[in-house]
Amino acid sequence: MPNASNPSPSVTSPTHSPRVAAIVGPYTAGKTSLMEALLFVAGAIPRKGSVAAGTSVGDASAEARSRQMTVEPNVAHCRFLDEPWIFLDCPGSVELAQEAMSALMVADIAIVVAEPDPARAVTLAPLLRFLDERRIPHVLFVNKLDKTSIRMRDLLSALQQVSAKPLVLREVPIREGDAITGYVDLVSERAYLWRDNKVSDLIEMPDSIRPRETEARQQLLETIADFDDSLLEQLLEDRVPAPKDIYSRLRKDLAEDLIVPVFFGSAEHGNGVLRLWKALRHEAPHHEETMTRLDVDADDPKAGGALSATVFKTLHQSHTGKLSLARLWRGQIAENAQLGGRRLSGLYRLMGGQSEKTAQAQAGEIVGLGRLDDIATGQHLNGEGHGRAIADWPRPAQPVHAIALHPTDRKDEVKLTAALHKLCEEDPSLMIEQGGGELRLKGQGEIHLKLSLDKLQHRFNVGVRSSAPQTEYRETIRHGAHQHARFKRQSGGHGQFADIKVDIAPQPRGAGYHFVNRVVGGAIPKNFIPAVDEGVQESLVRGPLGFPVVDVAVTLTDGQFHSVDSSDQAFRTCGGLAMTEGLMKCAPVLLEPIQAVTFTVPTEYTAKVHAIVSSRRGQILGISARADWPGWDEIDCYLPEAEMHDLAVELRSMTLGVGGFSAKFNHLQELAGKLADRVVEDRRRMLAAA
Repeated sequence: MPNASNPSPSVTSPTHSPRVAAIVGPYTAGKTSLMEALLFVAGAIPRKGSVAAGTSVGDASAEARSRQMTVEPNVAHCRFLDEPWIFLDCPGSVELAQEAMSALMVADIAIVVAEPDPARAVTLAPLLRFLDERRIPHVLFVNKLDKTSIRMRDLLSALQQVSAKPLVLREVPIREGDAITGYVDLVSERAYLWRDNKVSDLIEMPDSIRPRETEARQQLLETIADFDDSLLEQLLEDRVPAPKDIYSRLRKDLAEDLIVPVFFGSAEHGNGVLRLWKALRHEAPHHEETMTRLDVDADDPKAGGALSATVFKTLHQSHTGKLSLARLWRGQIAENAQLGGRRLSGLYRLMGGQSEKTAQAQAGEIVGLGRLDDIATGQHLNGEGHGRAIADWPRPAQPVHAIALHPTDRKDEVKLTAALHKLCEEDPSLMIEQGGGELRLKGQGEIHLKLSLDKLQHRFNVGVRSSAPQTEYRETIRHGAHQHARFKRQSGGHGQFADIKVDIAPQPRGAGYHFVNRVVGGAIPKNFIPAVDEGVQESLVRGPLGFPVVDVAVTLTDGQFHSVDSSDQAFRTCGGLAMTEGLMKCAPVLLEPIQAVTFTVPTEYTAKVHAIVSSRRGQILGISARADWPGWDEIDCYLPEAEMHDLAVELRSMTLGVGGFSAKFNHLQELAGKLADRVVEDRRRMLAAA
């Protein structure tokens, strides 16, 4: 493929600011391969790299190459026909969606890469919904479309079902059997024959394709005429619109997110890539238009021509320290600039896994800002350099998967905590939690958390073991009891003495713990009463079954004391003895936490969610169609927390990765029978081994 331009270390030019295109789409769609093909056509790289061989510009990290998948946005820059461009190759895994959404927030246009399979069109639904909600201009590129028996109209119909905006097919394929050998451009009505990794040949349009081309072109014109009265009038009068008018309308409609142009080809063979390049060059919005769409600095009348930038990704690198990736909207920045009262510690341009220092950067560029410790992902730097949060920045999804972490070397506990905080700064969809006496890392799924463990090892040199988190069972009592306890110890000098009588009673579920003092006549001095309460509460930390005790009322009714030997410690100990002995008489029962779960899935998968809930001892509460998302259902249910550890894994495997859920604690529920016996026995073994 001949170079379209000469590569340059700079992405700016005297007449153009860089445009940023985010490449997004489902896992395995071929996003990284498409970026390689685009860079190769532009002449930015001498040959196309391979994801499988680990030679692509993107996916340079050890974590990405070992998985052969993009795990964080990769930045690459080039020039095409002497115009600067920056690409953001984004993760496709639904578990890493936060990374893609953050990158999309600073892009001028998104290239949505799709597979040529109507059955997998639904995998694009969440992404297309996000793009439309944010009014981000986007085009569809159907990849791997070099040999398939699938009809384009069937594929387009399936894709249209998951897009709220009308899809506009820009070309129709030329076929020889199942092989697609070229295309006809529906605006210029020129036909081209593909040549792998070379410029396509202009050919005469085959007669066999003319009826389909005429039909598809008419559909294109009618779609864009819905947004242009002048064009509609021409069609009604059977006048043929001029190509320049069609292109102008297509550009305007794309910039306003009114339509979604559809292209196709094969990134592996380089087919359709130059056509995509030309469409991007002529029709993609410039960064000034993106600023208007995002209302950048609309609330800052002092912004003027001063620096304006948005941080969309945070990295912690061994050679640069903290690096904030930012899109510059206006002004320019130098490597020693002051930002928010801090001097910038380096200014970097990125190309895949490489980062090189640069003296300055201009509006439109994406750069790395060195060591801005008080700036986080999703913050905007205004004219004075101070960071402020962006109100409509995409919020991380609620974590749906968790693991307990244990450092392989106990000396690394502090180091582990520091590394985890850096990981959470890099990826806001991660969360650290202390619960059940263990440190937990929560995220969006199994892949997400395994990736985080690899980063701990490779980037922060912290070895960890992981396990399923413990379910936070509780226990309570079925009925009450009266208990008398005496604590007496004589060991020379002052002894220890305390005597109490308590009534233990069950409380309604969720009522918690209550302590009541009913001692009269000074049987126990008032200053010792709080010690009894403390001793009772300490004993409730571990009940007869080995778990914290809840929903219990304790009434102190009587007791005795010794004027010399009684003390706070004696009554605290006596309170604990009373509960240890008394709770055994109260028929202790195990309680398990129940989560209120809401699933969101395409309607065709609702029955599968039923099966999942039933197999996990759950209870369906209701099903409703989502009014704001046609073709999708919400299923509300109760699920035991103990049954939810791998729920995200199963749900995604049964819904092509698009099914999601949210969950929160709802109530405690009695667990009996063999399941309860097994839980109690496991607990006893664990406590004995501790």
